[in-house]
Order: sequence, then structure tokens, then C-alpha cells
Amino acid sequence: MGLLARLSRVVPLALLLALVAAIIYLVVTYRHSPARAKEVLILVFTWLCGGLSVFFALASVYAFFDHASAVLDLTASFLAVTLVGLAITRFCNYRFLKHNPHYRQKRLEAHTKRRWPWSR
Repeated sequence: MGLLARLSRVVPLALLLALVAAIIYLVVTYRHSPARAKEVLILVFTWLCGGLSVFFALASVYAFFDHASAVLDLTASFLAVTLVGLAITRFCNYRFLKHNPHYRQKRLEAHTKRRWPWSR
């Protein structure tokens, strides 16, 4: 199967991921800030691409052992796209933390200790 045929199956998935990214970024930027939107986007895409990678890897292994070469070709193409997406997401996380070091330290919850009125 030619490269053009493989790309024609991979491009719609990449476009769908780009559309999801744009929607998440716009909604979180409107509600919070652009830096928070980038942090949320990195987290969502790490989980999304990781989960899709596991799914397509399992589907590829199943297709390999079932000797379904057409299904294996399709799932391997999608696996390649999700792995590239995961690599890009992790690189974006590296760059985001380099430019926003305060996001490296997460906020801690405050705990109030109740004391008697006379003790300090």
C-alpha cells in the first residue's frame, strides 16, 4: 500500500486531535488563563494519546496474531500517529515547564489546626 493511501487514513485522526485541542484551549483560556489552558491541554493530551496508543497497540497485536494484514496496517498507522502525538505532547510539556517554572511546583492544600483559644 502506498504512502498516500496511508496518509489518507492518518490525516483525519490528526485533524480531529487538532480540533479537540483548539476547543479545550479556547474554553480554558476563557475561564482561567492561557498558561492554565496550556497546562490542561498537556494533561488531557498526555492521557488521550497514551490511552489511544495502548488501544491501538493492543489492536495491532491482535491483528498480527489473527493474520489480518489490512487491519494491522490500519491500526499500526493509527498507533504511529498517537505515538507521535504523545512525543509532541511530552516535548510541549518540557517547553512549558521551561518557560513557566512556577507550574512545576503544585499548590498544597492548607490544613487548619484547631487550637484552644489560650494556646498559640
